[in-house]
Amino acid sequence: MEIIYSSKFAREYKKLPKEIKTLAEEQEIIFRQDPFASQLKTHKLKGKLAGFLSFSIGYKYRIIFEFSKDKKTIYFHAVGDHDVYQ
Repeated sequence: MEIIYSSKFAREYKKLPKEIKTLAEEQEIIFRQDPFASQLKTHKLKGKLAGFLSFSIGYKYRIIFEFSKDKKTIYFHAVGDHDVYQ
């Protein structure tokens, strides 16, 4: 599985607190093994973000992503607290 990080994701990631970055890296390891592992709380999004999915980084933070059509590539689009949905 290949993960491609959008420029928006990279900018947002740089602004995260150090402890959240560490947790995000730990969650990404789990994600690479199983994107739907229970501890990630992966779920489909609705509304204007329909077609995208999200998984949790701790209680407050999320990563918004989508699968490519062939499911071999994943695009990380955004990262942040619940404001990332807006």
